[in-house]
Amino acid sequence: MSHRLTEDAKGVFIISATPFADDGALDEASLDSLTDFYLGHGVTGITILGMMGEAPKLTAAESVSVLSRVLKRVDGRVPVIVGVSNAGLDNLLTLARTSMDHGAAGVMIAPNAGHKTETGVIAAFKTISDRLPDVPLVFQDFPLSTQMPISADAFTRLVEEVPSVVMLKHEDWPGLQKLTAVRETAAKRGARRVSILTGNGGLYLPQELARGADGAMTGFAYPEMLVEVVRRHQAGDADGAEDLFDAYLPIVRHEQQPGFGLAVRKEILRRRGAIRSATARAPGPKLDAAGHEELTRLMQRMERALESVAPAMAAE
Repeated sequence: MSHRLTEDAKGVFIISATPFADDGALDEASLDSLTDFYLGHGVTGITILGMMGEAPKLTAAESVSVLSRVLKRVDGRVPVIVGVSNAGLDNLLTLARTSMDHGAAGVMIAPNAGHKTETGVIAAFKTISDRLPDVPLVFQDFPLSTQMPISADAFTRLVEEVPSVVMLKHEDWPGLQKLTAVRETAAKRGARRVSILTGNGGLYLPQELARGADGAMTGFAYPEMLVEVVRRHQAGDADGAEDLFDAYLPIVRHEQQPGFGLAVRKEILRRRGAIRSATARAPGPKLDAAGHEELTRLMQRMERALESVAPAMAAE
């Protein structure tokens, strides 16, 4: 079964890590086990070749190898989004077409500073849409990294002028007021309501859900937390969602250290049996002995905290 991404998407689209062997080679066996790990923890979808997936460190051939292997492993059980951002338009289009040919649900694209203005961003996405007819597009709004911010008004114009944009990957920072503004601007102008999934490691997930987000698209190493927080919130149990979130918050925060968090995330995934090595491809971060001790203590404290809010998850 194939999926096509729509404005109705909600839940948790986990941002997949890319596993490497100790020598930095792509670890395809761990890519399979990691995909199974995500699916086993109830994610709604999977996003591959994202920024925290170390996509810029992959060769073009490796990118195709990753997307083809994950899509084959998923086998239509959940939608898969492929990050195809590239400074070169032809490179972007080629990877996008390859992704869709292998069964992707849509592609995620971040604007770049070369677009210069909001009008330039909208024009660029019009061009992409024209060249990729019928391909659902996810707009990745991460100006902390891309250096290309977009206002709520301009994003709404983008939605109005480019019908294939069906989702906002929201990780502006700070972004809660912007999230509200996106929803209010669309409603005021009668624009389509697109899906909004949020990133930033899940740091602000309870508040983002309260402000109109439909779920999360991030790579936290405990995907079951993201899934259950979204489920509880959508069921009307906002307090229960936040109580659960709070038990994991120290690790959420620890994982979000700039330039270091990827090492934490990969080490947790390794300890949980999802991947064989925590290696980040060079140049990349690595935990030292003190870092391992810190992480062990944080994980143990989290397990104790979970016993009061989610005993089943603590026992997992």
